[in-house]
Amino acid sequence: MRLHKISALAGVSILAFAACSSSGASTAPSAGGGGESAAPPASKGELTLGVSLPLSGGAAADGQPTLKGAQLEVDRINAAGGIGGYTIKLLPLDHAVAGKYNEQQAAQDMQTFVADDAVIGVVGPYNSAVAKVQIPISNSAGLAQCSPANTNTGLTKPEEGALDLRKDFPDRINYIRVAATDSLQGPAMAIYDYDTLGLKNLLIVDDVTTFGKGVADTFQTKFEELGGTVVLRQGAPADTTDFNGIINSQAVEASPPDGVYYGGVVTSGAGLFLKQLRQAGLDIPFTGPDGIVNGSVNDDGSLIKIAGADAAANSYGTIAAIGDFPAKAEFDAAFEEHFSADSDFKTPGAYSGPANACAVVLLEALKAAVDGGAADMAGIREAVRAYASDPANSFDTVLGPISFDENGDTTVPFISFYEVDTAATGGADWVFKEQQSFGE
Repeated sequence: MRLHKISALAGVSILAFAACSSSGASTAPSAGGGGESAAPPASKGELTLGVSLPLSGGAAADGQPTLKGAQLEVDRINAAGGIGGYTIKLLPLDHAVAGKYNEQQAAQDMQTFVADDAVIGVVGPYNSAVAKVQIPISNSAGLAQCSPANTNTGLTKPEEGALDLRKDFPDRINYIRVAATDSLQGPAMAIYDYDTLGLKNLLIVDDVTTFGKGVADTFQTKFEELGGTVVLRQGAPADTTDFNGIINSQAVEASPPDGVYYGGVVTSGAGLFLKQLRQAGLDIPFTGPDGIVNGSVNDDGSLIKIAGADAAANSYGTIAAIGDFPAKAEFDAAFEEHFSADSDFKTPGAYSGPANACAVVLLEALKAAVDGGAADMAGIREAVRAYASDPANSFDTVLGPISFDENGDTTVPFISFYEVDTAATGGADWVFKEQQSFGE
């Protein structure tokens, strides 16, 4: 599959924009270097792009870099004069409670979005459990959602229960995602563990969430199909802080594993689990899905910081997106320049690029809606939803060209593999190793 260099809309203009703007606001920055003039202000008022992410506490390591990926595109659009006479307002709502994503708060946030006529679409959410409570609300209202990171198959696949999430309008697709599903992510890591890392006997632990259990299930099925043995499969709820009962269990002592797979997210205890594994003398590979790949040793809430850099060595994870996209270096440079004045999260995270792509999809759909004559708020919202989810449409994004199938899933799914590098510049961090395309 050939991926295009990012287009003038989503690429070169990002670089020019970043070189002459400052960080922070989602309105048009002042023009700077190169003597270029600011674009004329929009005249029709504001339309709102919502963002639904966990943004505080331990979840900030996931949410904040993802938010900034979307903000980069909104700021660029506004610097160029908006869309069809409208300025774009970015409205992020934080559904983290006590540092962890919270489904009830996320549902309330989606109610806030759908009640605001000016909201034309939402980037998010990050966690699949959140998507399960938000999709029925957004589907009923006909509000487009584009998730950069959700991977649970049941969010989109009719045979996996997706129709239960859109009971009011089962045939209306409003939820789309640029991330690959766990039907790919789990098996891809199983193959990597078995073939690349040479692991044959695994301890599998999941955090008993929609995402964690789902991805661990698909991982285990593939690992055993390859000939691997699971010495113990154990659920550890998301509030677990002591994993020693699992680590020192009779099953583990009787058949010592040569590796570990953790299905879950860092806020469910992945960092503590890894730290306690090392304290118990188990220096075996620690592997997992995108829920564990969440920043460097310098980022509060990251697996590496919680476990410690030395403990995080020999850790491997997947990202359900393309990791080495054609213009990654340019995007990273634009991101770092634009947010250079921020106190934290100055570098892109694993899902910053996908969040930027989601913003491009929704804003290109908005442009098509306005160009097509949609004028009242209800008409604009519906036109955005219909255009973004139409399989006939393709979008040039920082990740390359993106389109969606009849269920709202990306037609160009990738799985990327990362490893903790304790010698990385600036401190221990996740580094890209390789990627696999599952597209045509």
